[in-house]
Order: sequence, then structure tokens, then C-alpha cells
Amino acid sequence: MKRENILITGASSGLGRGMAIEFARMGRNLALCARRVDRLEALKAELEQVNPSIKVVIRALDVNDHQQVFEVFEAFRQDFNRLDRVIINAGMGKGASIGTGFFEANKQTAETNFIAAIAQAEAAMQIFRDQNAGHLVTISSISALRGFRRAMTVYAATKAAITSLSEGMRIDVMGTPIKVTCIHPGFIRSEINEKVKTVPFIVDTDVGCRAMVNAIEKEKANSYVPSWPWALLHWFLRVLPDSLIRKMS
Repeated sequence: MKRENILITGASSGLGRGMAIEFARMGRNLALCARRVDRLEALKAELEQVNPSIKVVIRALDVNDHQQVFEVFEAFRQDFNRLDRVIINAGMGKGASIGTGFFEANKQTAETNFIAAIAQAEAAMQIFRDQNAGHLVTISSISALRGFRRAMTVYAATKAAITSLSEGMRIDVMGTPIKVTCIHPGFIRSEINEKVKTVPFIVDTDVGCRAMVNAIEKEKANSYVPSWPWALLHWFLRVLPDSLIRKMS
């Protein structure tokens, strides 16, 4: 099934922006939201140059304003008459080791990556249940597979929660025209990790976003991207000794 009208949160930069460009090239209409409207306006102009035949609508959205999430999603549905796919992409990666004085940063990551994701999922699934059709996509991470230390501790925990949430929703709507996909990106260069210099198997944003969009289009339950090496390595990550995981983070 071709999903014509696609909503992406956190679309002003990073993976959200990259996915929007890829979908524009494919001729899909886009509903894009983020806090930074100036960046959304620049992206809208760029997308309309990439493909003048598509419809692009932008709206400001802070996903931590939960009521606004419902209002913006419904407004996008009115703009397009229906939403075919919603990609819950907005997120952040602030934080530090637990107990080192960075509770507020860790809390902000937890609230943005998980609590706000619940609001987005609720808003999207309400629309899909009303339409009796739709494709919900969540963006987890390869870090969801294990616990990690330092700045990754809370981030990885939120991504594990996203993976579990996605599975629960998928089971809930099994056998209906509503599909749920969870994408687990490996290391893809973006604003969230731009200060990290040495990361194994990291790929540029455009390469990673093409892999993500290809996986989304297949609508599998879970995908690990880019497929090389993560389709294989995710099995090894699950069983690595804690001592090796410590060296990785």
C-alpha cells in the first residue's frame, strides 16, 4: 500500500529532516512539525524544489505540550483529509550517569523520548482507529537492546520502552488495517550525536535516512538499519558480556 500523506515529528533537523527529503523524492505529501518553525519553513521550501508536485504543510509543535500534540495531529488530518502514516521521531539525548547531579537533563530526555511519544502514539492511533487504516512508525534505537552507561543510560532505557510500547500497540491492532513498525537505527550522524567523534559503523545522515525510509516502506514489525551491519550485529549485542558493553559506552 502506498502511504500518500505522511506526518513526521521532530522534522526540522537530523533524521526527521532527512526522512522528509527522501519521502519528497518519492512523491509523498508531508505534514511536518517541530519546535523550530524557521527551520521548518526552510525545509518546506527545499522540499517543494525537490518535488513541486507534493503538498507540504508545516506546524509548530513542542511534543512535551501533550494537548498541542492532539490538536496539531488533528489539524494535519483536516489539511490532508486523512493521514496514512505517522512517524514518531522527535527525541533528544541529554543526560549523564545516574547519581552524578544531572537529574534534570535525564528527566528531560525521559519525558521527551517516552512520555511525549505516548502522547504522539495516542493522537495517531485515535486517528487511525477512526479511519480504520494507517501506519504508525516509532523510532527506537539499537541501544534499546541493552543498558548502557554514562549519557546513554536514560536514553537507552527510553528506547527500550519505545520498542516495548510499539510491540504492545502492534499486538493490540493485529488483524486490522492498522500497522505498527519500530525502526532501530544504528549509529547515524545527526545533531543528537554531532559531538561524538569515535563511533563504530557510523554512517552519514543521508545514507542512514535512506535506509530508514526503505525499512519503513516494507512495514515490518521491527527493522535494524542500516541493514549492514545491524541486521546481524543486533543478535550479538543481546548476548555480549557487560564488560564489553561497558567499553562501548
